[in-house]
Amino acid sequence: MARIRAILGAPQPFDPAQRYTTSWILPPLPLAICRIIFSIYIFTTIFFIFGYNGVQGRPERSRQSFSFFTNLGYWGLGFYFLFSSLHTFSYARKGQSWLQSWPVVLQVLHTVFYTTIVTFPVLVTAVFWAILYSGDWFPTEFQGWSNTSQHALNTFFAAFEIFFTRISPPPLAHLPFLVILLALYLGLAYLTHATAGFYPYSFLDPNEGSGKLAGYILGILAAACVIFGVVWGIIWIRRWLTESKLGMHGKFAKHTIERDEEMMVMASAGAK
Repeated sequence: MARIRAILGAPQPFDPAQRYTTSWILPPLPLAICRIIFSIYIFTTIFFIFGYNGVQGRPERSRQSFSFFTNLGYWGLGFYFLFSSLHTFSYARKGQSWLQSWPVVLQVLHTVFYTTIVTFPVLVTAVFWAILYSGDWFPTEFQGWSNTSQHALNTFFAAFEIFFTRISPPPLAHLPFLVILLALYLGLAYLTHATAGFYPYSFLDPNEGSGKLAGYILGILAAACVIFGVVWGIIWIRRWLTESKLGMHGKFAKHTIERDEEMMVMASAGAK
């Protein structure tokens, strides 16, 4: 079991270097504040859209939103930043994150969760602007803002985690989880058609041609794998540049610094 946990990115003790709750440039408290602000913005966007749909007499759009990969991913971003902010706040306050006291299964799931939020938002942005969007800019300010929030800012939020935290490159063992999640969503899309009578995305309609459908599915799968590899490389370069070259090993909580200094003094005394 210990080997499996290590392969999945959750060896025990979990995250002794506090990589999930620290940044190489931001102290823990500002990092936690950034994360909670992102979460608040995301959930505000979601519920504002729900309210707008209701006011416009189209509440069914809010219900249908749960069939779209974009919206499910946006919910995921919101919850990731909510929980990661709580973990970071707890670390800033106590020198140990709430995440470190979680059961091992939840620690593993959190590492996989991180991998999804640095991969899927980029995929959503790429597919939307390259395949789904066409024509001039959106006709109303609301449509422009909502689509920018969900199909552009989502990648900005992911980039923040990629560039400004100390989290290591995701384990390659997470790649099968991404494939499984994409396959599960494909099942949800066709379940939506069977129960609600519409395809969340027009390119999933087999009536458009089975070859074209297979091409889209395999292309998106390949894009997800490529994005995973690119993100992995960017994170590796960020860690190498900031830690190995610039010596910026992280901004830690006061409790952690005091504990490390105490351990160094004890080790020095023991050596004498």
